[in-house]
Parts: sequence; structure tokens; C-alpha cells
Amino acid sequence: MKPQWVRFGELIPCRTAFIDAHTPGSSEKENFTIIGAGVSESPDQHIHIKATPGFNIGAAGQPPYCVNSLHYHNTAEVFFVLKGRWRFFWGEDGKDGEVVLEEGDIFNIPTRIFRGFENIGTDYGMIMAILGGDDAGGGVIWAPSVREDAQAHGLLLGESGKLYDTKKGETLPEGEREMPVPDRSLLDSLPKPDSKAVVTHYVSRYSDLLAMSDHQPVTVIGEDGLLRDKPGFEVDFFSRQSAQNSEFDATKDVVLMGMRGYWNINWGEDSLVLNPGDTLWLPEGTHYTVEPAMSGEASLYRVTRTNDPAGLTWQEDA
Repeated sequence: MKPQWVRFGELIPCRTAFIDAHTPGSSEKENFTIIGAGVSESPDQHIHIKATPGFNIGAAGQPPYCVNSLHYHNTAEVFFVLKGRWRFFWGEDGKDGEVVLEEGDIFNIPTRIFRGFENIGTDYGMIMAILGGDDAGGGVIWAPSVREDAQAHGLLLGESGKLYDTKKGETLPEGEREMPVPDRSLLDSLPKPDSKAVVTHYVSRYSDLLAMSDHQPVTVIGEDGLLRDKPGFEVDFFSRQSAQNSEFDATKDVVLMGMRGYWNINWGEDSLVLNPGDTLWLPEGTHYTVEPAMSGEASLYRVTRTNDPAGLTWQEDA
């Protein structure tokens, strides 16, 4: 395969991607699938690059005080804040803990905990997402309260993972049942980490990454990363100081995601200037170079496929 890219300014949103699309307070959020089909439940979702490198890349855009409802995944869900200020919260009722992330901060949210997030900034905000696995863990599991609210506003979720809008006269197809709501035994078995545990082990701050990347890129997520995990990919952070005239061979598929500034990416006889919010996929076997394109602050995240299977958050003693 040849390198493929998606420009931030060309992203196509879906406003009906999930079961809370009609729920007041959540109805204005936008979902983007950049690489892979992601976890959208709507046939209206535009997919920019349908193939996957072992993980999915997406994004969520929300106006101020719009909430993405409580849900969990069975594979990794990693966010970094591209624009705005965001509050992440978790637990069956969203009250087990919370953390506020600023631009450039990255959060490797533990699997199998209900999580939601809210734009608490003053303008439209954007968070970029990495989802583990080619099938992104098979979908989304919603908190019971979210399912109840959605049904009250006309949306049903079928076992197939597709949404049906009763306000439009849609019903479950013959032979398809409604997606089961998590039962109490499952809910009681889910992890319940507090804020200290999550912030200590699953969050890296942008200012710290800038400081630590003064000589070489920083491995943020990985078996030997700042955030120790093996979700089927590794995440590295590049700043201006760590990326001057850097040359690499992609022994595994690589995705570059612009955070700040502008970057010259060269491979073979081709090149691209990577802007903030742009996403570039370099398939396995690509020889490439990375260097800032102009003066000023510059940073990007690199995601690399690994041989580890996508699954639950890795525990070193497991």
C-alpha cells in the first residue's frame, strides 16, 4: 500500500454517530472516522480511509459544555487534546473520578471503565483518538442510564450495533433483538479506579513531554513507555528538539498525527507538509524522514503498530 493522509480541514463529521445523538446536552457532538470504521453506530458515518494498520484513528469535536456519554471499550481508547480544554470522568454514574486535560495532553483510558468527556473550554474543541484493534474492540458498551435516556428520545440500539430512530418510524428488523443492557453482575465486576490512580498511570502532560523530548522522541505508550501498556501499538512524542533530520524505516505501519507547528515528512520521491490535526499513514516498509518545516513550536504524535494483540489494558503481573 502507498502512504495515505487526511487533512484536518477536509474531515467530514457525523452528528448521528451514537445512541445519545438526540439526548439533550449531547446532541451537538460530532464524530470523525479517519482510519478504519471506528465504533460509529450510524450508516451516515463517513470513513476517510477504510483499511486499518492494526488500530483505528478518529476524532471527536464538541462545542462548549457538550458531553459525550458514559461508555466503555474492550480495547484501548487513547485521546490527545488537539484544541480546547476537556474534562474526562468515569464510573457507572460518572462519579468515580475525573481529570482535566489541556491542549497536547494525552490520556490512555483504562479498558472496561465507563468514561465520558465534556468540552469545558470557551470554543469548539477537538480531541484525536486511537482505538485498539482493526475492529476497534467490536464496538461500544453504554452505561444503562445512557441507554434509558436514548430510548426516551427515540433511539434504539440493535444487537448488530446499528441505531434505529423510532421518531422516523424505524423499528428493529425482523429477527434482530435490542442490544442487551449490561446486567448488575457485569457492572459490579468493572474496575473502579480513583482520580489519583488514573492520573498517575494513564495521563501524560504536554509540557512534560516537551521537556523530556529535548534530545530524542519520548515513548509515551508502550511496554517501556511513560504509560506502560501493550494495546497493539506504541505512541511516541516528537518535538522540534528531538526530530531534526530524523530518518526512520517503518518496520511496522506508522501513523503521524500533527499537534503543533508544521512538519516536512519525506518518503521516496514524495513529501508532505503535516499540519496540526492532519493524519498521515505510512505503511510497513516505508523509509521516511521527519523534520520541522519552519521556526516556532512544533510537535507531533507517532503511532506504531506492534505484535501485541489488541485487548484489555495490560497488567505487568498478569
